[in-house]
Amino acid sequence: MSGETGYRVAVRTLCDFTAREGDLDYRFTPAPSAREGIAGHALVSRRRGEGYEAELPLSGAFEGLKVGGRADGFDPAANRLEEVKTHRGRLERMADNQRALHWAQVSVYGALLCAERGLTSLTLALVYLDITTGRETVLTREASASELSAFFATQCRRFLAWAAQEARHRERRDAALGELAFPHDRFRPGQRDLAESVYKAASTGRCLLVQAPTGIGKTLGTLFPLLKAMPRQGLDRVAFLTMKTPGRRLALDALAALGGGEGAAGSPDAGSPDAGSPDATPQPLRVLELTARDKACEYPDRACHGEACPLAAGFYDRLPAARQAAVAGGWLDREALRAVALDHGVCPYYLGQELARWCDVVVGDVTHWFDANALLHGLARANDWRLGLLVDEAHNLVERARGMYSAELDQRRLARLRREAPGALARPLGRLARQWQALVREAGMSEAGAPGRPGYRVLDGLSDGMVAALQGVASAITEHLGEHPDQASLALQELLFEALAFTRLAASFGDHSLCDLARHGRGRAVLGLRNLVPADFLAPRFAAAQSAVLFSATLSPAHYHRDLLGLPVATVWWEVASPFAAEQLEVRIRADISTRLRDREASLSPIVAELAEQYRRRPGHYLAFFSSFVYLEAALARLQEAHPEIPVRAQTRGMREAARDAFLAGFTPGGQGIGFAVLGGAFAEGIDLPGERLIGAFIATLGLPPFDPFNEALKARLAARFGRGDDYAYRIPGLIKVVQAAGRVIRGPDDEGTLVLMDDRFARREVRARLPGWWAVE
Repeated sequence: MSGETGYRVAVRTLCDFTAREGDLDYRFTPAPSAREGIAGHALVSRRRGEGYEAELPLSGAFEGLKVGGRADGFDPAANRLEEVKTHRGRLERMADNQRALHWAQVSVYGALLCAERGLTSLTLALVYLDITTGRETVLTREASASELSAFFATQCRRFLAWAAQEARHRERRDAALGELAFPHDRFRPGQRDLAESVYKAASTGRCLLVQAPTGIGKTLGTLFPLLKAMPRQGLDRVAFLTMKTPGRRLALDALAALGGGEGAAGSPDAGSPDAGSPDATPQPLRVLELTARDKACEYPDRACHGEACPLAAGFYDRLPAARQAAVAGGWLDREALRAVALDHGVCPYYLGQELARWCDVVVGDVTHWFDANALLHGLARANDWRLGLLVDEAHNLVERARGMYSAELDQRRLARLRREAPGALARPLGRLARQWQALVREAGMSEAGAPGRPGYRVLDGLSDGMVAALQGVASAITEHLGEHPDQASLALQELLFEALAFTRLAASFGDHSLCDLARHGRGRAVLGLRNLVPADFLAPRFAAAQSAVLFSATLSPAHYHRDLLGLPVATVWWEVASPFAAEQLEVRIRADISTRLRDREASLSPIVAELAEQYRRRPGHYLAFFSSFVYLEAALARLQEAHPEIPVRAQTRGMREAARDAFLAGFTPGGQGIGFAVLGGAFAEGIDLPGERLIGAFIATLGLPPFDPFNEALKARLAARFGRGDDYAYRIPGLIKVVQAAGRVIRGPDDEGTLVLMDDRFARREVRARLPGWWAVE
């Protein structure tokens, strides 16, 4: 490979590729979060003397391969180069292959440092920091410059063939994308405008909020222009992130239509023994679907290490062949990835994690970029990727992100675990239980929790004693499970992860979050750290993307999403004009009905009368949305009593996927009936019932969150920070749900239907102003 066509690789990626061998070993030793790792590195740096160089940028080349990264620290006075690793629990449990990887990383950095500064020798140090105790364990090794140079050359030679392949792939990919054509004869109305706005955002490196109506083909209308922009803007990767599984399927279908599915499972190359051979035809675009671990695991009842799982044993020894076959196949949705993995005897989930480094388009959940331990964000930072980000159904990101940075701890679960836990855990669990009791007393809730009236308090934060007790429990469980993996009960693992989440969030607690305690009776308290403003956590994620496009049918008003998501100041908000005409959707407001809690019983008769009259006027399929299952069930019972001739079906609590599919399957062309569903639930967005499958919807609620102590605390916090308490806590989230549910009715240019909004507040001017402009509201 010549210097002119050099391939750039990060030190960590190089060593991950060349220095790993043996088994996967993910025994119960949860790694620190990215935030904890950063804090740990900063702590080590502060402990060093004057002149210590932290985050030292280093780079070099070997036969055209460009290698670079940031060494954790260098002490010129001691001539010592450090690689800092944070950990939990006993260090001696670390697998040998993991330690070998760490030595490889510091050795490559050592070679680069010696070459850059003309050093003849160097002390290499692995610094292991226990984030719970702050204790450092330092391992050192003396190395000459010539020794390190030889090691560096060996690692580079192992990588060069792959690097040459990747460079050729990038050339083929960019050439193919340069010639990429829209897969249909013409754009849908509004779709071209959407595509042009996405292309401009990618070209200028901007963040774009796009409100585009349902039915114009947003998935294809965003993917096509961003793929076209990849070669011209030098984008390394595209991530298409979704809120729910059906969104991933739509994205994969769009990518297949764009020509990305030629190497899909079932083709001669995908997963075949010869897929990585020189004669195999490489695909110009590699597409990967990332699946959650619990859905990808082949042996969910086994621990994730070589002694327990056959797909973990020898994983890194078989990985090179599996990786080569996978990238040659190119199309790696869940089924194709699994086929390649099982053909090579490796874990599908961890093969997918590895392939995220080498695929051009990754389709997955929003957690892969926005969560505290997000895979794609970590890879982008480590490899300095220019990444284009697409976020589907982005109106859900506020609530999803709040969940990513929130945690709960249940006192009853702790009490049950204390009775069942091994004796070695008795003392740390006892300390945590005493902290619980003190917390309840200090909150003045010892008499709270009378039947039907749970106590609730917003706290200033977690006490140092509670944090220390949680850290102690996490360390004790980690230690115990490392020695006794056979005792890894689900309850013990759940408490471990809850304790870890709490300690992480407590370290970054601020006005973006709220600490609360709800007591439902003696020994039945729930402690929460709840994020209210995701912006503080998400802003760095948006800044790390070269461009980001967030799209949905409901992203209005723009300031709500800008404020709560932490979008860049230069973010552009743009609305695609609706291709639908007012004549397609009859919108009526029943201002004589109140769905407020105090008026629920009185509202049932007029609601049922409206449902029956509309159904009589135009028989067909309808959906009726209510604010809760209690309200839904009351209205359903009243309709069945008054009009037993009308076919009905209803969403139920905890409805499983098969039951949801059956519910939707009942909406057949030419059929009739009314489906009852909860606003904001599984049937209020993300479902497609075009034509006669759905001809109308009734919405018997304004969609407002309940007026409970938590939402009132949320309102106060949002008012203090943004001056928009009621809007941000209640009105805007409620109307987003309403418009999403209404969007189920008109799905295409030939659809016609009816929408009935049943609540007097829909008639208010400020509410009507936030309804879609193309609706002709009577």
